[in-house]
Amino acid sequence: MRNVSFTVEYKKPEWKLVKRLLAFMKPYKLAAISAFVLAILGSGIAPLTPYLSKIAIDEYIPDGDYNGVLKIAILITIVLVVRGILKYFQTYVMNRTGQKVLFDIRKALFDKIHTLLISWFDKHPVGSPVTRVTNDVEAMNKLFTSGIVLIIADIAYIVWIVAFMFYTDAGLALITLSVLPVLLAVSFFFRKKIREIYRLVRIKISEMNSFLNETFSGIHVVKQFNAENKSKDDFNFLNFSALSLNLKGVKYFSMFFPAIELISGFALGLALWYSAGSVISHSLSAGVVIAFMQYIEMFFRPVRDLSEKYTTLQAAMASSEKIFSFLDEDSIENNLGNNKNSFKQSIHFKNLAFSYDGKKQVLRDINFEVKKGETVAIVGATGSGKTTIVNLLLRFYDGFSGNIFIDGVDIREVNPIAFRKLTALVMQENIIFRGSLAENIIPGSKPDDKKLIEAAKSVGAYGFISKLPGRFAYDPGDFGANLSTGQKQLIAICRAFAADPEILILDEASSGIDSGTEHIIENSLHKLFSGRTSIVIAHRLSTVKKADRIIVLHHGEIRESGTHKELIEKNGIYAKLVILQMSK
Repeated sequence: MRNVSFTVEYKKPEWKLVKRLLAFMKPYKLAAISAFVLAILGSGIAPLTPYLSKIAIDEYIPDGDYNGVLKIAILITIVLVVRGILKYFQTYVMNRTGQKVLFDIRKALFDKIHTLLISWFDKHPVGSPVTRVTNDVEAMNKLFTSGIVLIIADIAYIVWIVAFMFYTDAGLALITLSVLPVLLAVSFFFRKKIREIYRLVRIKISEMNSFLNETFSGIHVVKQFNAENKSKDDFNFLNFSALSLNLKGVKYFSMFFPAIELISGFALGLALWYSAGSVISHSLSAGVVIAFMQYIEMFFRPVRDLSEKYTTLQAAMASSEKIFSFLDEDSIENNLGNNKNSFKQSIHFKNLAFSYDGKKQVLRDINFEVKKGETVAIVGATGSGKTTIVNLLLRFYDGFSGNIFIDGVDIREVNPIAFRKLTALVMQENIIFRGSLAENIIPGSKPDDKKLIEAAKSVGAYGFISKLPGRFAYDPGDFGANLSTGQKQLIAICRAFAADPEILILDEASSGIDSGTEHIIENSLHKLFSGRTSIVIAHRLSTVKKADRIIVLHHGEIRESGTHKELIEKNGIYAKLVILQMSK
């Protein structure tokens, strides 16, 4: 088995994490306070039972007072019933509140995903945000539904017991509590170890989720190249890494409980040793000793519970580190800029340069203008930077030098969300979501049948849609699995047509499909282009012949610009591309 090594991604002081977690409870402050009050009241009446037992043993039993003993028994029963009622309402209120808090955290995480730049997704595996929304939030389930309140309740319980111990006999209380320094030292040691382990476990789970997602998405490639064994080995390595960490946590957890039991036994022995002489000398009653034995057991019971809840807390803290690290990622919403509600003049790329990794330049000194109503095509070999221009225009990426002006305003000063509403993008590989074709064509609102039919007929998609079961109600399956590549492309073009954008962007929209579907798409493109500003990226040059201007990119630079006829006459790069495609 390969060596396992781990790194810690993110650390913050625990109190800061707790403070941020508690901020999620602010909308439910009244319910949380109610649960805390119920917990403290329930903890406060619990130590009454040993004290009532002391009274019965010291005052009523020696005198044979049956009525007095019966009165004490009734009081103890009332205490237990009241505590049970308080416990019921405390549990109900806190669990209900906790579930609402978890709902808000999941919502905050999912909302955050939509504000991240595409560059973030390039650097992080897809399993990372999935783990944040699912596993990490679930790890905080017990913390919010019961953990916080029960921790407070246990602390209050201990305070009440200590108070009753000192009220009953201060000397015996001091002897019993002399073990506290050892208890605190042991707790601190295990706290540090368990916290680190749970942090590493969250990292491993995130890596495992990412690997699973990649494997499921690429299962066809795995099978095609007989890579099943390698895939299994890689997963086993990640699985073993997680197992090793969890077993290490189990080891510390298993050691912690016996340590607490040993300290508890030592405290009990000290109390018995001290009280034995006092009972013999009649300076201490039997009732006090018996009450103290109950107090000691009651004192260490919440200590043991706290150790278990502390494990829950550490798992939650480790998850919260990952969650807040994710929520603190730089977001495009941090600088939304001014709203742009219409497009009136032009898109101007000026001295534009960009690098994805900060080393290799993908674009260099890009200068051209797309005027309103124009159709401008961008062509070039794979890797020449065509799609990158679109990515920067739509603010999928930031960090470019130079400028992109929209109607004379730098795009970095324009609200990207508002600007995207003016555009429609059709890519080579378009995502079709599960649901219905209607929801895919007109997402985000109740689809209008008339508009659906108009869009489908306009781009030539109505023919195949009308033959599907349920027509526009048809479920395309996950990622459009029930549709062909050409059909998915037609649905994406329908989506663009129905959006009625002012700026249309086609990025290899007719690439990778059969010639029949390509013919349908090309025949419908003039309807899409009509009255709109269009930017067309294409490998197949037949798509761009009618463009007002063709930009030829080569190694990230503009080498040629002109109409199809002008570029053919130049006999340069574009002319060679045309000849190359015609020869195929």
